[in-house]
Amino acid sequence: QVQLVESGGGLVQAGGSLRLSCAASGRIFSINAMGWYRQAPGKQRELVAVFTSGGSTNYADSVKGRFTISRDNAKNTVWLQMNSLKPEDTAVYYCYARIRVYSSSVGDYWGQGTQVTVSS
Repeated sequence: QVQLVESGGGLVQAGGSLRLSCAASGRIFSINAMGWYRQAPGKQRELVAVFTSGGSTNYADSVKGRFTISRDNAKNTVWLQMNSLKPEDTAVYYCYARIRVYSSSVGDYWGQGTQVTVSS
């Protein structure tokens, strides 16, 4: 019923930039929250940046000042601008959204993930 499609990952040198995008589609009544998580090898999935249900943004301390999340509500799309990338930012980045689907309850949805690799 809902799809999250990500793009924009890749390989970049330390200090470089990448921009991720995620578009939600399907029988979407409303999006309560939307943003990005990441998972590095051998580690748990962690929050990177998210728009909350109240419209505010939350960032992981490790990315504050370097990453910026933005959105277009009309297009159900979020972006993650990642600057000053570090090798420790290397991970699979997942788009996340909490969505109310027509004629259904609220559910959590995930994208397929996009690899971000930062070389030193």
